[in-house]
Amino acid sequence: MTLPRVRACGWVAAAKAAQRRHQAEGAGGPRCPAPRSQRASLYIHWPYCEKRCGYCNFNKYIPRGVEEAAVRSCLVTEAQTLLLLSGVRRVESVFFGGGTPSLASPHTVAAVLEAVAQAAYLPADAEVTLEANPTSSAGSRLAAFGTVGVNRLSIGLQSLDDAELQLLGRTHSASDALRTLAEARHLFPGRVSVDLMLGLPAQQVGPWLGQLQELLCHCDDHVSLYQLSLERGTALFAQVQQGALPAPDPELAAEMYQKGRVVLREAGFRQYEVSNFARNGALSTHNWNYWQCGQYLGVGPGAHGRFLPQGAGGHTREARIQTLEPDNWMKEVKLFGHGTRKRVPLGELELLEEVLVMGLRTDLGITHQHWQQFEPQLTLWDVFGTSKEVKELLEQGLLLLDHRGLRCSWEGLAVLDSLLLTLLPQLQEAWQQRISTLVPRG
Repeated sequence: MTLPRVRACGWVAAAKAAQRRHQAEGAGGPRCPAPRSQRASLYIHWPYCEKRCGYCNFNKYIPRGVEEAAVRSCLVTEAQTLLLLSGVRRVESVFFGGGTPSLASPHTVAAVLEAVAQAAYLPADAEVTLEANPTSSAGSRLAAFGTVGVNRLSIGLQSLDDAELQLLGRTHSASDALRTLAEARHLFPGRVSVDLMLGLPAQQVGPWLGQLQELLCHCDDHVSLYQLSLERGTALFAQVQQGALPAPDPELAAEMYQKGRVVLREAGFRQYEVSNFARNGALSTHNWNYWQCGQYLGVGPGAHGRFLPQGAGGHTREARIQTLEPDNWMKEVKLFGHGTRKRVPLGELELLEEVLVMGLRTDLGITHQHWQQFEPQLTLWDVFGTSKEVKELLEQGLLLLDHRGLRCSWEGLAVLDSLLLTLLPQLQEAWQQRISTLVPRG
């Protein structure tokens, strides 16, 4: 895809300069891909929104005014600091999430991308995604983001029914959503993702499927289906608790999901992850890195990350959470270069549990080669090959364990949570058996 070349030249120039620098550092030897410990994705959290939606409990704020220059400076500083702390030399993808990052100025996006490209190797064709809401995303604004290097959009459409949008507290109408979607597809052909929610109070299967069919007449090559989760502290949760709204029906939500999967499959979409569907190869490479348990750095208030800090002996990956409240986060970034509030070392078993849970969310599952990158001694066959419970799941056609690895069938992908109730204890038992054989007996 060709994008307008205006401000993007700053990022591209920085990327090429970083590439020349890395090549110079490696002169005299063969050029090898960066090892896994030196590669990561980057998540940038913009915490501000125009209003809080009725279902949302994410870390977001509705400010009277935003000192964007100060926020921009802190995002740049924290990105540079975490790249240094992690020893990451290649950034595979960048995702601007929130909040509503389309409320930020393109200048902020450009500043972050240029800082990243100067601190590490950011390929000129790396996937750079921006989340956008229809009401904050006029065509001219989307075009401006394209000029600074954004090459993929994720649009929070949520519904094509105005009454449902009002129920959710969204500030856009169905016609707003379709107009923004058309403008986005014109600017980013083949690189636009849309979200559609299911399982809302009083929502029925037939009308929801009608929305999905209508969306297929307008959408690009990536659709995400998300079931509403009623979270304590949200307006929708309170309305259901007080009886003002009926509680969502889980049986109806399951039926929507199953029938929606079929509709998307018949429209040529591959369900490459539990909630995500793509055709024409339009997978989200950034999210794919999450599901493959790759490293990622979280920048911004409340952002999460998982990476191996430099100097940690090459063994312990950490889960990190940045300070939630933006003003406090900015104070910490100015003082320390980053606003990490919590660091949790991940044990070997914890990491394997993540590899299992995240990998099985995808249609490819976990290959033997991928598993061995995290656990070279205990194979998938060792863990699951002799289990009676796992054998029953294989016989039911919900799981497959073969020369490729372990994965869910198409039917199994829809009931992954129930499969994990068997698989996780099996992994824990196999791990404990292995540990017991390594402990010397007195």
